[in-house]
Amino acid sequence: MCALRLRQKPACVVYGSTSGVYGNCDGDWVNETRVVNAHTPRAHRRVDAESRIRFWGRSTATRVSILRIPGIYAQDREGGTPRARLVKATPVLQQQDDVFTNHIQADDLARACCLALWRGAPQRVYNVNDDSSMKMGDYFDLAADLYGLPRPPRIARAGATEQLPLMLLSFMSESRRMDNTRMKQELRLRLRFPTVLSGLASLEDSGS
Repeated sequence: MCALRLRQKPACVVYGSTSGVYGNCDGDWVNETRVVNAHTPRAHRRVDAESRIRFWGRSTATRVSILRIPGIYAQDREGGTPRARLVKATPVLQQQDDVFTNHIQADDLARACCLALWRGAPQRVYNVNDDSSMKMGDYFDLAADLYGLPRPPRIARAGATEQLPLMLLSFMSESRRMDNTRMKQELRLRLRFPTVLSGLASLEDSGS
């Protein structure tokens, strides 16, 4: 960890983890007390990193905050908006097979990081996501309507393995709705973009 190479021990550390540590929750609401159940190699690495940095925080009396972050969207981030995927007409799952997905606008995430430095409790975990409760296909439908593009085709899960890359399939195998109550109450973050509609619309306005 970079903190260990500093000349002085930092007063606090904020680590950006992933919501993937929860694994598939079958669409349930998930708060920070849920036992992690990582399925992918990336998520397993993040679980290990969380454990190590929290142990380091306890052993050095350093205040460590863990932010569990879902899909980040931003205009200046590679793949940071749904537009490219919509232009390619990449399929999404049909409604009965679809999964819940979670999002955060990059500026709100940055503000959460700053607030965690000041207000995060020692060795505390925070879900950092907006208030949207949407399935993945509905998210892309919303974006398509906002951009004036065709909605993506819908396919059955049984046929997805033949049409979609493994990375995308891994996201389509996990369904959860993240509870951000702790973020709002303890970090006292007031989301500027509480829904993906407001966030994506703001990116369109800034890019026009």
